[in-house]
Amino acid sequence: MDDSRKFLIVGLGNAEDKYAGTRHNIGFEVVNALALKLDTKFDIGRHAYVAHAKYKGRAITLILPTTYMNLSGKAVKYWMTQEKIGPESIMVVSDDLDLPVGQLKMKPKGGGGSHNGLGHIIETLGHQNFPRLRVGIGKDFPQGYQVDFVLGKFYSEERPLIDAAIERAVAGLLTFITMGIEKAMNETNQTVGN
Repeated sequence: MDDSRKFLIVGLGNAEDKYAGTRHNIGFEVVNALALKLDTKFDIGRHAYVAHAKYKGRAITLILPTTYMNLSGKAVKYWMTQEKIGPESIMVVSDDLDLPVGQLKMKPKGGGGSHNGLGHIIETLGHQNFPRLRVGIGKDFPQGYQVDFVLGKFYSEERPLIDAAIERAVAGLLTFITMGIEKAMNETNQTVGN
């Protein structure tokens, strides 16, 4: 298959059950929802849970790193090499404290900010030229409680916003895969709203 038709979609999170449903694991939730839409299931692979799917002539590899968030780069680099996928054809989905709950922001490249997972991917790859989709988790916490907040669950009133954001994120990822980053950004970055 032509390498330009192969994609790697990465959800960032922590793989242990106790982290399921936490703010920091929204990347896992989005990529799990994409797997459901593509009718594929995850198996345990090297450094990650891995699923493969076909969509409109594209071959898609989905990964959920099992390395812990701050070592995510190991899984990304391994699967990029394994599947022979270039940085422009990967999309990393992560949580973002600086965006309001449920807001989406897709970009073709950029720094890691305070996000340890993105930071480790940049460090491991040696550059920041890969697309990413950030999902807003808000920052409604007292000073000094950031860790408790990101490892906590969404409030019940936030859940509808997050569920809608996951749906929009999945649509944005499919647009990225079929029509490219510009079109996907136009769709994804505009459709915010509470």
